[in-house]
Amino acid sequence: MKENKRIQAVLKLGSYLRTQFNSNDSKTVDTSLNEVMKKAESSNSWFTAKELTHSLESWGNLLTEEQLFEWLATYNLSIDQPKKILLILAGNIPLVGFHDLLVCYLSGHNTLVKLSSSDAHLLPFMVNKLNEFNPDDQDTIEFTDELVKEYDAVIATGSDNTARYFEHYFSKKPNIIRRNRNSVAVLSGSENPEELHALGEDIFRYFGLGCRSVSKIYVPKGYDFDLLFKAVFPYSDLINFEKYSNNYDYNKAVYLMSEFKILDNGFLILKEDDSLSSPIGSLFYEFYDSKEQLLQELNSRKEEIQCVVAKDFLESEIAFGQTQKPGLSDYADDIDTLNFVLSL
Repeated sequence: MKENKRIQAVLKLGSYLRTQFNSNDSKTVDTSLNEVMKKAESSNSWFTAKELTHSLESWGNLLTEEQLFEWLATYNLSIDQPKKILLILAGNIPLVGFHDLLVCYLSGHNTLVKLSSSDAHLLPFMVNKLNEFNPDDQDTIEFTDELVKEYDAVIATGSDNTARYFEHYFSKKPNIIRRNRNSVAVLSGSENPEELHALGEDIFRYFGLGCRSVSKIYVPKGYDFDLLFKAVFPYSDLINFEKYSNNYDYNKAVYLMSEFKILDNGFLILKEDDSLSSPIGSLFYEFYDSKEQLLQELNSRKEEIQCVVAKDFLESEIAFGQTQKPGLSDYADDIDTLNFVLSL
């Protein structure tokens, strides 16, 4: 495995990113990375320097020899013939499609990428780095804006409406089609302030735009919402970001005009709602009567849920503050994309 040029290129990419964000030596800073981050922010104002840094730094910390080899240990990366895999990527959060590209690259296949206009700068930069570290495979990843007709398999991510189109259009090829998903948290009322503060990371990171962002909480009847409001107050500077503030003000106005009952702390609106997807600046909540009843509810909606944040509630739960720190084997929708491409 250590002789695999693509694996070595990925490890060098990880080392490069760690050098950029974990070093105090200004001489190691790559001005080209700063430039591409500025381009990303100027083309999508949700991609602030803070969120871009978090994404890139997270990937740097993931792409270590220990974690990469542990992830790949159970797979046979030997393929008979390279196929061409079409990736149609979302752009809701920075580098949201990088894991799919990483899977295709490490599998030994060729990749054709249709970028989202919302995230059109970071991924090409990462690919350029991979090509720099492994020139022998620099022709295996292509970007295109054209209508693609020649491909062997598809991994596409979009809205529920787009997914229906994808399922029809790509039905004759092996495919993975992803729809909208949201993440939820289950609170018992016994959480300490540190756990609730960590939940704020799950709610507010990337302004709540990711499928791993908690958009709804389930709470027992009689829950004291002041506990949550106090714990997440350190995130209140979000309201100073104009785009977030505008969404918060708009949604608050809609709720008040509709005479919905809401709870509000000046930067986050809590609204009782059975939907899983809450607007920016809002967090939906729903009361539950018993653990058994809630487990049944979550199971009935498992196709809509990406992550469940909880403590001692169910086996697949994610700890508070960890939804935006997925591991390499944490596949979207629990579909093993590496196994999918290796089986083509």
